[in-house]
Amino acid sequence: MSAFINLLRLHRDAFENEYGNRLSQDSRRAIHAMLRCKTAQQNRSQWLCSHCKHHDSQPLSCGHRHCPQCQQQTTSHWLLRQEQKLLPVHYFMVTFTLPYELRILARSQPKNLYQTMFSVAASVLKDFSLRQKKGHIGFTSVLHTHNRRRDLHPHLHIIIACGSYDDAKNVWLKGNKNYLFNAFSLAKVWRARMLDAINLHTALSLPKSIPSRWVVDCRKVGYGKPALQYLSRYLYRGVLPDKDIIDTSNETVTFRYKEGKTNALKTRTLPTLKFLWLILQHVLPKGLQRVRDYGFLRGNAKDLRLRIQLILMHLYRWEALLNPSIKAPTKRICPCCQHEMACIGIVITT
Repeated sequence: MSAFINLLRLHRDAFENEYGNRLSQDSRRAIHAMLRCKTAQQNRSQWLCSHCKHHDSQPLSCGHRHCPQCQQQTTSHWLLRQEQKLLPVHYFMVTFTLPYELRILARSQPKNLYQTMFSVAASVLKDFSLRQKKGHIGFTSVLHTHNRRRDLHPHLHIIIACGSYDDAKNVWLKGNKNYLFNAFSLAKVWRARMLDAINLHTALSLPKSIPSRWVVDCRKVGYGKPALQYLSRYLYRGVLPDKDIIDTSNETVTFRYKEGKTNALKTRTLPTLKFLWLILQHVLPKGLQRVRDYGFLRGNAKDLRLRIQLILMHLYRWEALLNPSIKAPTKRICPCCQHEMACIGIVITT
């Protein structure tokens, strides 16, 4: 049993009394799914060993993207797909951060705000590339809603390849591995376009106080794989791994986190109900995609991406992972004879 789900089960009534009026329907659906996950209330899978005829059944997982017990394979498959898109070039990570004053919109209108953040950040990067005549670029945007202390802190991490593709000449334009775009210029345009987009949006309204300086960070991240691995940790299975919850006694919860500037491990202790709210406020609205690909990395640009990979194979004597990933079926080993069991069906729980 997940430590977080166990806390939620033990303190659900008290949590509902304290924070019920602040819970969204998406949060309630997440709670309902997590409390049923791998319990007798779930449907069950039936397994048979053809060697010794041993029968067994197991409750299914809930499959919710915020459940700490689920989505391990989903994370692995996403990382594998992204690694197959990697090019033998340097990569940058651009981080667009929403200022503190606008985080109230993340609580009241999360779907509208996050959709706006995605579209504005993508338009900023595309326009900067066009101005510098860099051709077609490719990048992957990942939404994070928390900082390392798990407070509400919406920001977009964007992994972008250093270089671009010129379709008119069918050539790859090599970029500067030490410089992508000016971060201060990105921040100014990010601020202006976000404010315009919020003003034009029918469901969003600006607060009275708006800071004059916004933050955009642009840094090189080598050949991209370590950055993708970092982003994959928080895509699914919630925002706090169970292994980081180190103490749940005395009506408080203590969890550890790594400080950004020093990389030192620190701990944070909160009352149990406040801790549950801290985590559940990061449940995303139904239908909102946390990850989006743009340019030659988008899903329907497979032929274009293959053309770029072939060009780079010639230039760098590099072998691309051109074969599509194959999802391995779920396997179970028989506890009696250690042979592989087969799933023979699903029992629907009424």
